[in-house]
Amino acid sequence: MRIKFFPFFLILLFFIIFFIFYKGLQNSNIYTPNIKLEVDVPYFEIKIFDTDKMINSDKIFETDKFYIVNIWASWCIPCKEEHPFLMSLSEYKNLEMVGLNYKDNSAGAKNFLKEFDNPYKTILADTDGTVAIEWGAYGVPETFLIYKKKIIKRIIGPLNKDSTLEIKRLLK
Repeated sequence: MRIKFFPFFLILLFFIIFFIFYKGLQNSNIYTPNIKLEVDVPYFEIKIFDTDKMINSDKIFETDKFYIVNIWASWCIPCKEEHPFLMSLSEYKNLEMVGLNYKDNSAGAKNFLKEFDNPYKTILADTDGTVAIEWGAYGVPETFLIYKKKIIKRIIGPLNKDSTLEIKRLLK
């Protein structure tokens, strides 16, 4: 009796474990952040890239123009992939491009811009990453579309064809 019960118990245990893992694979554990739009641009003071001048956010976002704030770094592979999309957006006259260089060294950033060209009108140096944290950035790259000092669109990750078309649609 004892010998017949043991294989049955092992098979039952195997099916229970299999069922638990099977159900676990069906549940998506992908974290999707709650993106709040129409929030004010955070106030910050930061050094302008490759200078010793400081500037604050009130001086950067003065007019009723559209702005793109793109958080990037020279060591970031997806930043290289999204760069052609930034270059295409930089051609719009009613859009001002602001680059936030995140935890990068000056020489690497200069080489990056020399190699891929510079889409930004203003580049800010966030050497310790605190300004990106104030923006609520999850990583690099991340892009914010701003109008009247309000964030109206946020793209987590690299820009692609679809996100660029959406930004262009919002600009019209």
